[in-house]
Amino acid sequence: MKILVTGGAGFIGGNFIHESLKSHPDDTIICVDKLTYAGNMETLAMIRDNKNFHFERADIADPVAIKAIFSKYKPDYVVNFAAESHVDRSIEDPGIFLKTNVLGTGVLLDASREFEVSRFHQVSTDEVYGDLPLDRPDLLFTEETPLHTSSPYSASKAGADLLCLAYARTYKMPITISRCSNNYGPYHFPEKLIPLMITNAMKNRPLPVYGEGTNVRDWLFVRDHCSAIDLIVRKGVPGEVYNVGGHNERKNIDVVKAILKELDKPESLISYVTDRPGHDLRYAIDPSKITRELGWRPETVFEVGLGQTVRWYKENREWWENVLSGKYRDGL
Repeated sequence: MKILVTGGAGFIGGNFIHESLKSHPDDTIICVDKLTYAGNMETLAMIRDNKNFHFERADIADPVAIKAIFSKYKPDYVVNFAAESHVDRSIEDPGIFLKTNVLGTGVLLDASREFEVSRFHQVSTDEVYGDLPLDRPDLLFTEETPLHTSSPYSASKAGADLLCLAYARTYKMPITISRCSNNYGPYHFPEKLIPLMITNAMKNRPLPVYGEGTNVRDWLFVRDHCSAIDLIVRKGVPGEVYNVGGHNERKNIDVVKAILKELDKPESLISYVTDRPGHDLRYAIDPSKITRELGWRPETVFEVGLGQTVRWYKENREWWENVLSGKYRDGL
């Protein structure tokens, strides 16, 4: 089987490729990545020489380049991780989010339709649902929750989801969508909360926390997410949306304190900063549909996954220091 993975030099896409080559060694993976600031070829260093791995540098919003790649490899499956995903950056410059996340998805859908792929899977986010109140822990996002976006980023992902569902209905394309909670784990670009806090703490720098740190997120270990996507791609029902959550709700401030404890660093490193505009209060996913229909469950308890993540950053300091210094961009 040939699987085209877009955004494969990024955090979740990179982990998915690593896990796929382990679980399905006879499959061929074609990684397509534009190598923007969040794309890091060092993430793929250990598999570059694998005979079943191929890399193509391209922008998913470039129809000529994408059609050429589809023509060259004729993939069976397409898994679209490629996305601009940082909320703060979307507030500063929404245009690139619309181009990549909406128009780029459209280009991939057109190519997938032309080359009659067996499955197109769109990797989305729980942020398309908006947020939940802090005082209603009984409320969870389900696949039936109305879309109610809060940022240009989440709006662009919702737009991509709706485009996928429209292609599924209009053209009868075999499309599935997954909406995940916040991921964490190895190879996470250090602008996001957990890797930012880990790397700042390791350098004894201030740990910036928005507001009072009371915003709640449902944390999902990236390898659990990858196993869910693999299952959906191979056994999911076309036209369906599957929520993927970790059953690990935590306040941001509690996550930061847990990281400091793992690293034996003082809480005096915490620095409270002005909250971001439109900051969502709480995310919480109900993953019962994917459990009931496909048998998936998250395997990693948050404390265990966080410990593994901290250890990975301690043992792979060169990887993230190259990111912070910009060295990882050398030669691109």
